[in-house]
Amino acid sequence: QVQLVESGGGSVQAGGSLRLSCAASRRTFSTDAMGWFRQAPGKEREFVSTIAGSGATTYYADSVKGRFAISRDIGKNTVYLQMNDLKPEDTAVYYCAAALSPVITATPSRYTYWGQGTQVTVSS
Repeated sequence: QVQLVESGGGSVQAGGSLRLSCAASRRTFSTDAMGWFRQAPGKEREFVSTIAGSGATTYYADSVKGRFAISRDIGKNTVYLQMNDLKPEDTAVYYCAAALSPVITATPSRYTYWGQGTQVTVSS
């Protein structure tokens, strides 16, 4: 069983920044691709970003490219999402997910474990 615990959410004004963290309990964290997804009220969960098990490859949704940055600290079993220049449309619950594969993917069904989510609210 893998536990993922997100933190770092909160409320900010447009143009502000937040850094989300996701701490994983899995001992083979270094081989798992990790992803961030988000879900706004009344909308489906959508892909935000993913990072390979090695950390060498990353991929972003077009809506966040150039503003968000994903990274991981294998020693701390933690993945991060640095969010800059936040916009009201970024408001959502953000979820961390872990795949049983080192290969990046934007497909939610390929992620096996999910965190409980952390709320991000951006006001205009």
